Amino acid sequence: MSRPGSDYTANDASVGDLDGDGDLDIVLKWDPTNAKDNSQSGVTGNVYLDGYRLDGTRLWRIDLGRNIRAGAHYTQFQVYDYDGDGAAEVAVKTADGTRSGTGQVIGNASADYRNSAGYVLSGPEYLTVFEGGDGRIGATADYVPARGTVSSWGDSYGNRVDRFLAGTAYLDGVRPSIVMARGYYTRAVVVAWDYRSGTLTRRWTFDSNSSSQGNAAVAGQGNHALAIADVDADGRQEIVYGAAAIDDDGRVLWNTGTGHGDAAHLGDLIPSRPGLEYYKVTESTSQPDSWMADARTGQILWRTNATTDNGRGVSDDVWAGSPGAESWSAADGQIRNASGQEIGRKPSSTNFLAWWDGDPVRELVDATRVDKYGTGGDTRLLTASGVHANNGTKATPSLSGDLLGDWREEIVWPTSDDSALRIHATPITTSVRLPTLLHDQTYRVAVAWQNTAYNQPPHTGFFLGDGFSAPAWPSVYTP
Repeated sequence: MSRPGSDYTANDASVGDLDGDGDLDIVLKWDPTNAKDNSQSGVTGNVYLDGYRLDGTRLWRIDLGRNIRAGAHYTQFQVYDYDGDGAAEVAVKTADGTRSGTGQVIGNASADYRNSAGYVLSGPEYLTVFEGGDGRIGATADYVPARGTVSSWGDSYGNRVDRFLAGTAYLDGVRPSIVMARGYYTRAVVVAWDYRSGTLTRRWTFDSNSSSQGNAAVAGQGNHALAIADVDADGRQEIVYGAAAIDDDGRVLWNTGTGHGDAAHLGDLIPSRPGLEYYKVTESTSQPDSWMADARTGQILWRTNATTDNGRGVSDDVWAGSPGAESWSAADGQIRNASGQEIGRKPSSTNFLAWWDGDPVRELVDATRVDKYGTGGDTRLLTASGVHANNGTKATPSLSGDLLGDWREEIVWPTSDDSALRIHATPITTSVRLPTLLHDQTYRVAVAWQNTAYNQPPHTGFFLGDGFSAPAWPSVYTP
């Protein structure tokens, strides 16, 4: 890779066929070493997005410019073929001075809206779609919602107004839409966009400030990430926004009212039940530390007591000795079964997951290692050397997912000197035969939103674990 400077580190990545040649390519975000959490003051360096083929050829570099602040909550980028032309686009929030992969400048190139604390609380904001082949601008629209009065988002210094989330969803069941969101501690706004024939069109806007039934109660319910799946089995995907869900038409589907949290997992976690389930941890000390819900209705199936700000949580089948997914969190003393009962030793990490070895039970990923859970202790399967994890204490990879297509997942870490990305693949053979997981719609969009804020691992829309039944062969739509 081509590092922008000595004060830059390779951060989150995503994949898509940027140039339409049938092979996946990588989009990588470069963060300056002075990137900040929204709660921290200070001027940051520019954020860059690079497009790379897997042979290391750089296709383009986008410079988001001085008016996009660097940090985990500011730049969420989506890589997907939104217009159906066979090549992926990159959708991202931009500002005056953003420079495309072909050198086009958005707005006023000399504008500088940074205040003395380093925050950008004035000036225009945009949503831009860049074409994957060369990084040129495909379309730009005003970002919705506008920041408006900064203090109306929960504070006056610029923390909560600039909490952004992003995703990709098949809202009509056929073609993907861009999902861009702002706010979750107080006001929450989620906007769906279509990119067709070189034009950005707003499909709908959900706003907790709206008088629409149920909207106001969604304020304060968002997480540091979102999840997307067809939770009500109507052929169209919904957005699960922390403790609430927004239907494919932009209306409230359900709301548990349990508030903000840091981590959540959406998939077929309890295969003995119909449909999908949703596991979430909670920050409020007056709400359950964690809970498992029916993803269609939001009905909470089980919960744990309210004790603490519970910052980490994971749910998936990591132990064949218990049917369905196991769940555990930072607040738990043991691992829990699909009914929420404590059943044994908690895993050594509460972070990412990967299908790594030959069986369908998932493995643990933390920092630069892969472990297999065991009741008496975890077994190390991989210790990656010469690479680094990302996002501070979150210790996440640049990307994980079934990138090469045999259903097991690859893990992408940057080298320690940020000169390259290394794609680690399992050396273990398997007798399990499945289509590539990217053909599962829930999984594919989860890989797209994985880089959003506090990164979360992707899940399939069918149960993949011990005793699973092979899903129907995927029906792939090509416009």
